[in-house]
Amino acid sequence: MIILVIFLGLLAFLILGIFRDIVVFLYLEAKSYLYPYFFPEKHVAFLEKNFVYYQKLPKKSKKIFLHKVARFMSSKEFIPRQMTTVTDEMKVLISASAAQLTFGFRGITFPYFYKIFVFPDKFYNRINNAYHKGEVNPRLKSIALSWKDFVEGYLQEDGRNLGLHEMAHVLRLENRILNEEHSFLEEWVLQEWALHAQRTMIEINDGRETFFRKYGGTDREEFFAVAVENFFERPVEFNQKHPKTYRTLCRLLRQDPVLLEKA
Repeated sequence: MIILVIFLGLLAFLILGIFRDIVVFLYLEAKSYLYPYFFPEKHVAFLEKNFVYYQKLPKKSKKIFLHKVARFMSSKEFIPRQMTTVTDEMKVLISASAAQLTFGFRGITFPYFYKIFVFPDKFYNRINNAYHKGEVNPRLKSIALSWKDFVEGYLQEDGRNLGLHEMAHVLRLENRILNEEHSFLEEWVLQEWALHAQRTMIEINDGRETFFRKYGGTDREEFFAVAVENFFERPVEFNQKHPKTYRTLCRLLRQDPVLLEKA
């Protein structure tokens, strides 16, 4: 009898958890379609002051960017960890990093990953017994970020940007997940990218390549994330040192940061 009660209790807990996830997801999806029309002016002013990518955009493009930020921000559940709250300013900047990466695509908001955990600093991962600055967890449908490291990534353009790095991982995963955003990256460009990535990773690991940091040689997913960081933070140098790889990434992401540098 006791075993039966425990079993039923666990089953009820599981069902309620799944039910909550479904309700939250549907609520956030509905909200994401309405919120762009009520995006507060204070958020616009905050981006104008604090987000360099947005500052460089033409006036018409800024309107599109704001719409993408609002849709992403309203479609996610921002969850504080080891801190009391995730402020609106934090939500805006995290959402802006996703909008920056996906600016060349219409309607891409990464619906599968609807939970964003925000930590004040590096956080401990019990799975591999190590401290992380950020991670993407498909099982939990979540993104986790160290706010300290996220901010530092945007303070200087040195090819290290936690927000862009983790969003790059999300982009690749979301492209493979069977939902309404499946396969938005063009397959032939992905194949071309894989060839450049494989060659460059070999050069990184044998010491011939120094533009990309050593971590980019870990595997193809990490190389893509490291390349994305440099694509937005050091586009002119990236284009000069690796023009074919840079142009392939331009085609893949449907934008060219060098043009913004020249604007």
